[in-house]
Amino acid sequence: VTPYSVGMGILMAIIFSAAAAYLGLKVGQVFEAAIPIAIIAVGVGTMTGKKNMLGQNVIIQSIGASSGVIVAGAIFTLPALYILGLEAQFYQIFLSSLLGGLLGIVLLIPFRKYFVKDMHGKYPFPEATATTEVLVSGEGQKGQAKLLAVSGLIGGLYDFIVSTFGLWTDTISTRITAWGAHLADNFKTVFKLNTSAAVLGLGYIVGLKYAAFICAGSFLVWFLVVPMVGSFESSINPESLIALLGITDARLLANPELIFTPENLFAYIGKPLGIGGIAMAGIIGIIRQAGIIKQSLGMAVSELGGKKSAGETKRTDKDISMKVILSVLIAVLVSVLVFFRVGVLENWWLSAVALIVVFVIAFLFTTVAANAIAIVGSNPVSGMTLMTLILSSLVLVSVGLEGQSGMTAAMIIGGVVCTALSMAGGFITDLKIGYWIGTTPKKQEAWKFLGTVVSAATVAGVMMILNKTYGFTGEGALVAPQANAMAAVIKPLMTGGTTPWMLYFAGAALALILTMIGVPALPFALGMFIPLELNAPLLVGGLISWFVTTRSKDEEVNKARGSRGTLIASGFIAGGALMGVVSAVLKYAGVD
Repeated sequence: VTPYSVGMGILMAIIFSAAAAYLGLKVGQVFEAAIPIAIIAVGVGTMTGKKNMLGQNVIIQSIGASSGVIVAGAIFTLPALYILGLEAQFYQIFLSSLLGGLLGIVLLIPFRKYFVKDMHGKYPFPEATATTEVLVSGEGQKGQAKLLAVSGLIGGLYDFIVSTFGLWTDTISTRITAWGAHLADNFKTVFKLNTSAAVLGLGYIVGLKYAAFICAGSFLVWFLVVPMVGSFESSINPESLIALLGITDARLLANPELIFTPENLFAYIGKPLGIGGIAMAGIIGIIRQAGIIKQSLGMAVSELGGKKSAGETKRTDKDISMKVILSVLIAVLVSVLVFFRVGVLENWWLSAVALIVVFVIAFLFTTVAANAIAIVGSNPVSGMTLMTLILSSLVLVSVGLEGQSGMTAAMIIGGVVCTALSMAGGFITDLKIGYWIGTTPKKQEAWKFLGTVVSAATVAGVMMILNKTYGFTGEGALVAPQANAMAAVIKPLMTGGTTPWMLYFAGAALALILTMIGVPALPFALGMFIPLELNAPLLVGGLISWFVTTRSKDEEVNKARGSRGTLIASGFIAGGALMGVVSAVLKYAGVD
């Protein structure tokens, strides 16, 4: 731990928090920051002539990687406050992210030994493996960081010119041609493609398989469901359909026939199908992890009981002491209670109920999140948070809290839990990297707190700016698919409005069927929810990835080309997303 490693870690946390927040709210996908941060850390250290940087680079990566996990926790839940027409203050977003992140850290530390050491060789840890390879093999290589910087500059400038100066459209649609307009008006069929470098880069990183599952969900809605429902335009009364779907949009109530445009059919029929699918995919993920939840209870009792092994603890196995962990845990829980009472709820009784909900769910699902990351490298945090929202809403309604104050409370509870689970999943990756390289876990754990504070402050500021600039509702708004799903589910629970439950159930049934035939339900359901123009470039990026990594008969050549492509794609993502934030700041400041 040096001033350089801490300073670089803080800088990486700020940069990647801003980039991940913008891209996550635009596309619904939060890119993993660990690998790009590792590449930059290695590259900068090499170019400045620093020696013996491996241990410092682990600290840089560990502090900086707080960005992705804190962003995921915040953007999956808190934009729902804006979507529901409620106000979210800076301190609410900041404290929700900060306290959730701290809770995730202290709940995970007792399980570090189990996941990192006891299960060594049994869990693949895909992201930790890739990041470790970068840190170890990248020593002495200037080329990687230079390539990342150049691609980031190209992607960033391209996206900046499009989003700031509007020299050409950022979305191409078949509606720009006469035949395309005819297809859209008469057959309710339209194709759209976003031209952002960041989204294209994301497609490359995601890969063809995952991108294909996402686009399959999108194609099902846009090219089957929407045209099929649209074909009944002449025989269905538009007012009756609007009433059935519970639509409250003033524009559609004034012009009911507009419900039959492809875009509106997607918004009010396709999206609810996606919401049902996302919820069911999350439930399936939790059921599959039931064994680890049961096991975690036994482990926690043993670890928190302070049982110590005989003999002196090796440096590479030293954690923050259990006494300190318990002290921090109590301090965090007291802070959450005070935050709920002062900033969210109206009395101590309701605040205590909310605190119990947060702690119980966060504790039970911490190991589920860590286990998911250890095995497949992805965290089913949105599904677990949806479950949290439903449970917390039912609990809050049962104790007399509903309406707007109930929705605000449930969303902030969801934000704290979501960030805690996201942090638990992401932090286990950092600890595994440290285990492989031989760093002291205690140092990683201590400095992770700093990364959490910096990332929480950054994401709160960026979210406020993006809300003022683009908004989360209306024309040209940010997609924020997970937050929209949360808002759609929680509103009727708290206000009793009309809800398209049949569409939710149909989406849930589809997710079950997909699981039965071995198709990953979560990416498919996300594809049904996220607009086509943002999914199509993922498939383009995935196809480029497939072509680059398969066209040679030499596997080593394919692997090298794939790694080089990953660097370029990471540059496009980071550069494009950062310039998106810069463009939003300029618009927010009124710069013309």
